[in-house]
Amino acid sequence: MSIEIRYATIADAELIADMSRQTFYETFVEHNTKEDMDKFMNEQFTREELIKEVGSAGNIFLLAVENGVPVGYVRMRDGENRPEFAGKLSVELARIYALQSAIGKGVGKALLQKCIDIAVEAKKEIMWLGVWEKNHRAIAFYNKFGFEKFASHDFLLGNDLQTDWLMKKNLS
Repeated sequence: MSIEIRYATIADAELIADMSRQTFYETFVEHNTKEDMDKFMNEQFTREELIKEVGSAGNIFLLAVENGVPVGYVRMRDGENRPEFAGKLSVELARIYALQSAIGKGVGKALLQKCIDIAVEAKKEIMWLGVWEKNHRAIAFYNKFGFEKFASHDFLLGNDLQTDWLMKKNLS
């Protein structure tokens, strides 16, 4: 599989919004109620809000493309000044998703490696992310890349208060 990773532009905003909604739904629908998923998708994860993110300050979007077809994407954003980072420069891996048909084919690996390369080039010292504590496949993936849990926080999906693990990787 030959995967090209490219920076997304404003012209890709609708594609990314649609892919965001599709991949989020595919990933989490079997683990959550229809009511919670619908509420989240219609109130917190709307197409309109996702379109606005692309091109907004502090965000970097990348697309993974195979044979001209988009198969995954990532959103990076300037990291919060978290107390755990002791003033080190950070970047957040806010989202990384591949279409179900592309999972296991190296899309996530290619996207994450490109993110790490970009962060190192930008002199970031830490990359961090939040991942649902029950998303064992994703946690194992991040562990393979050297991410470790450092904290947790609440994530509201519809009416269901869930726990996300916060994981970080030292880049320096």
